Order: sequence, then C-alpha cells, then structure tokens
Amino acid sequence: MLCSTCGTRPPAGSDGRCAPCARTAAPAVARAAGRVRAQSPSAPAFTAPQQWLRSPEGLAKAAVVLLVVVAVADLLAVAADINVRTLIDNGLDAGFGSGFVRIDPADADRADTLYAGAGVLQILTTLAAAIAFLMWFWRVRANAEIFDASAQPMRPGWAIGGWFVPVAGLWLPRRIAGGIWNASAQTNTDGSRRDVSPAPMNLWWGTWVATMVFGRFASDRYDRAELPQQIVDAASMMVVSDLLDIAAAVFAILFVRDLTRMQGERAAVGLFPLNALF
Repeated sequence: MLCSTCGTRPPAGSDGRCAPCARTAAPAVARAAGRVRAQSPSAPAFTAPQQWLRSPEGLAKAAVVLLVVVAVADLLAVAADINVRTLIDNGLDAGFGSGFVRIDPADADRADTLYAGAGVLQILTTLAAAIAFLMWFWRVRANAEIFDASAQPMRPGWAIGGWFVPVAGLWLPRRIAGGIWNASAQTNTDGSRRDVSPAPMNLWWGTWVATMVFGRFASDRYDRAELPQQIVDAASMMVVSDLLDIAAAVFAILFVRDLTRMQGERAAVGLFPLNALF
C-alpha cells in the first residue's frame, strides 16, 4: 500500500499519508474542504499540498539560450587570446637577436581592443545567463520540495544563497543540486524509484569549478605579465580557460535539459492535477 496523496511512499499514519505529505497537506486539506463546501456542496474534496508545482520549462529555455550565447562569447575570447599570442610570437621572431619585439602599433591596438571587447562581452553574457540559471535553479528546487522534502539537504533559500558563500560556494550548490536530482528521479507507478545517473550533473559541476579556479589563476597571470614571453604564456593559459568555460556551458545545458525533463516525468506519475502543474 502506498501514500494516498503522492502514491510514491508507504503510509506513515492511520490517515494513509506518508510523513512528508502529512506535514504539508494538513492545513491545505482544511482550506480546500472549506472552499469546496462553499462553492460546490456536491463536488468531491481534493487533497493537495500547500504549494503547487510550477513548470521550469520556460526558465530552462531561457537559460539554455543564454548559455549558448556565453559559449559564442567564449569562442570570440579564444580568438582574441590566440591573436595576442600570435602577434607577440611574430614580434619575437622578427626581433630575434636584437633584444626588441617588433610589433606594428596599429596591430597592437587592434589586438588590445579585440581582447578587451571579448572580455566585456563575456562578462555581460555570463551575468545574463547566471540570472536565468539561478531563476531556473530556484524553480526546480521548489518543485523538489514537493516531490520529496526529505531528500533535500538544505533549506530552499540556499538554492540562491549557497552560490555566494566564499569558498563554500564551490560545493554547496552541488549538494543542493544532488537533492533536487534525487527528488526529481522518475518514480514508477508502483512506487519504486528508478535510479538515474548523475553524470550530467557531475560533469557540469566539475567543469564549472575547474573554470572558476583555473580561470582566476590564468587571468591573474595575464594581468601580471610584463615580458613578451610571459604574455605569450599567459595568453595560452587564457585559451585553455576559455575552452573550459565553453565545456562548462555545454554541460550546463545538458544538466538543465535533463533535470527539467526529469521533473516533467516525475510530475506525470504523481497524484497531482496535471492541468494545474505542467
């Protein structure tokens, strides 16, 4: 026998509900029953959780589009990095043995302008994508609370706040994402939980952390570079950093799409009024 409300867990009490549903449904049952009696005495009362699921699909599409834009900006940054490295390399070859780097000032100005412009574009697109991603992340976390509150390791507010904690922000969001993933895993109609590989989530998080750590290091090296060879080496590191950022954006897209699909499937097997959810 399964819970009379969610149909996914064994009942914990005489009312036929599991523990999470018993905690969330009681106040809503009284309000729902009052509305039903007032509006339609002959209509059957519907027992539902206090808050409704909300579809993350719209926010997921916005996040995916902006992540694609971030990847395009990163490609432009890679081109700018390679241009700087090639320009200095050619200048070193032209001035070999003379102790000077021979670079056309106009070419140097163009390289600086391209590099700075690519950096600004990266900042703007990353900011826009981050806002859309956080809105989506908050939505799927709220849904996970309804799917299985017991699977969530932290309170809902940490879905946003966890990203801004110094140092701890490198693992807190992954912990929260793990709870969302587990709660959103598709549940079979007999109440059994289907295991879903967390590989998309782990690849996204691993490349994102690598981008944050290596990108900070590479940027610092580039800012400190003064000698021509130091600039060449730092520009090479920036190429790797930007390629890592592209990989992180791609894996983030896969993560967003997979988790959004999982939540749709999870909602479809629950005992919720689907026309009010997705």
